[in-house]
Amino acid sequence: MKFRDYAIMVAVIMIVVMMVIPLPPLLLDVLIMINISLALTILLVAMNTKEPLQFSIFPTLLLLTTLFRLGLNVSTTRSILTNQTGGQVIETFGSFVVGGSAIIGILVFLILVIIQFLVITKGSERVAEVAARFTLDSMPGKQMSIDADLGAGMISDQEAKNRREKVSSEADFYGAMDGASKFVKGDAIAGIIITIINIIGGLLIGVMVHGLPFAEAAQLFTLLSIGDGLVSQIPALLISTAMGIVVTRAVSDGNLGSDITKQLFAYPKMLYIVAGTLVMFAVFTPISPMLVVPIAGVIAYGAFQMQKTLNSEEKQEVELSKDDKEIESMKSPESVIDLLHVDAIEFEFGYGLIPIADKNQGGDLLDRVIMIRRQCAMELGIVVPVIRIRDNIQLQPNEYMIKIKGNQVASGEIMLDHYLAMSPGIDDESVEGIETVEPAFGMPALWVDEDMKEEAEMAGYAIVDPPSVVSTHLTEVIKRHAHELIGRQEVKSLIENMRETAPAVVEELVPNLMTIGEVQKVLMKLLKEKVSIRNLLAILETLADYSTQTKDADLLTEYVRQSLSRQITLQYATPKEPLQVITAGASLEKKFADSVHRTEQGNYLSIDPESSQTIFQRITEQAAQLQQTGVQPILLTSPAIRIYMRQFVERFAPDLPVLSYNELEPEIEIQSVGVVNVS
Repeated sequence: MKFRDYAIMVAVIMIVVMMVIPLPPLLLDVLIMINISLALTILLVAMNTKEPLQFSIFPTLLLLTTLFRLGLNVSTTRSILTNQTGGQVIETFGSFVVGGSAIIGILVFLILVIIQFLVITKGSERVAEVAARFTLDSMPGKQMSIDADLGAGMISDQEAKNRREKVSSEADFYGAMDGASKFVKGDAIAGIIITIINIIGGLLIGVMVHGLPFAEAAQLFTLLSIGDGLVSQIPALLISTAMGIVVTRAVSDGNLGSDITKQLFAYPKMLYIVAGTLVMFAVFTPISPMLVVPIAGVIAYGAFQMQKTLNSEEKQEVELSKDDKEIESMKSPESVIDLLHVDAIEFEFGYGLIPIADKNQGGDLLDRVIMIRRQCAMELGIVVPVIRIRDNIQLQPNEYMIKIKGNQVASGEIMLDHYLAMSPGIDDESVEGIETVEPAFGMPALWVDEDMKEEAEMAGYAIVDPPSVVSTHLTEVIKRHAHELIGRQEVKSLIENMRETAPAVVEELVPNLMTIGEVQKVLMKLLKEKVSIRNLLAILETLADYSTQTKDADLLTEYVRQSLSRQITLQYATPKEPLQVITAGASLEKKFADSVHRTEQGNYLSIDPESSQTIFQRITEQAAQLQQTGVQPILLTSPAIRIYMRQFVERFAPDLPVLSYNELEPEIEIQSVGVVNVS
């Protein structure tokens, strides 16, 4: 524990001790001025905190300050009744502040008590009670919101943990503040009772013990009691006001000593105001400057030292930041090696689209990119590299461009002040807009303004906002080029991750049977046909089984696809519904089987141009007919020619799935809606 921690504990113990041990009037004066200074500091800190957690120790501090005031009340009462004096400060408040009139003093005291008890304390207590109730009721909703953001990939696990802790701390604070408000309420009641005891007790002791005349005793002890009540109620009033300001603050996890020293003195400049206020007491009241000025000087000096320390730390941070920037600026522009780096994925946009990426303007593109990477990991089983987002003044204001490894693969143009309306199939002439093409899937669409949006929705159009258009396009481009994004380094990372859960299969396969490059080729071929590699364990086990028989990547890919038959079936088939496919006829399969040429370098397909054109037309016709019915066309072939059929089809229909019978589960019902043959 540090010195400040011991100091706080000693201070709390001394509060209790001074209720028992009589204190000299001079020490009472010092403690009263410290009480007023502390109340001013708390009020100013409460007014300058921006977030609840910045002053989270307020409920505990409220208890300590209340205990301190009550301890002073006990000590001053003892001094008044025993020595007929409470110190210079109390005498000043009893004579100078209220003009030496007991009646005026009683009225002023009662007014302060009424303001504190009925206005500030009562209102703060009610606010704290309602805030505690609503906070506890809203906790499940906040927790669900955090879980939803975490599930969507918008926040990390650490951010979710921090937000949960903050919600819990706020709920704890509201409950603590609801109870702490009772301290101030009880303090106000105790102030009235103590003042009445002082007046009545003073009369009795003055007359019976000290032998003073009744009038003199009444004048003396009434003014002293009123002065004691005022010096107690004024700080209480300031702290009650602070309670009303910070009623929504949250409890901290730190210890009391560090919290008080860190949070109470977080604003050193405010201490100059406290010191100046104390000096005004010495200037405009009969309080001795010898008493007040040293206290004000200590406070001002402490503020100066804290401010000096803060300025020094800020200056060091600025200098370090400048040094880091200079080092980076010296490295980056001159480094030729850095210029050779090519980003895996780049998203460039014109200056008119800056609002979709700038958080200060409400843009959420960065958050959407996080969700895209999470979605690709779930669907494809790959870790998408960091997407470089930058503006490009060479593009049109509303244009954007997507690059894969430095090469442009897609582009589009959006209008930020419009919505993309996609037709349900039957166009409505009443819906007017700017004709365009949806960039991700190439569907005809319209850009409609805010006024036409509702009418388009009523007509059945699908309405998409511009950021969603961009994120959808980016997602589809990444899926389409996923096989280009998985290199040897990425495959090595996936394998090392798998080594933690399945070390046996990894140690058997790599590098004994296959190299990382050979595994990469198989994974690339799977991703190229949109087959997820998330079930990497099954893929590696299949490779371990068949890599002893062949090293042909195409043949190994076919074995892996067959081992993923359930996954592939569920990817295209709907449970309890027949899978509609286009079947390769016997003549087509024979044509392909006869056209495969086997050499030492590998097998390849060789079909004459006339036959290729005929096959292309017939497959295209069958796929178009099936697509018009709203069904995803699928070409089904035998396992022997599937790989060659895929090589042929991907040249003119890369999105047409080509499956073999071995890749479909036996229980799935297959319905052939078309057969492709060659004469």
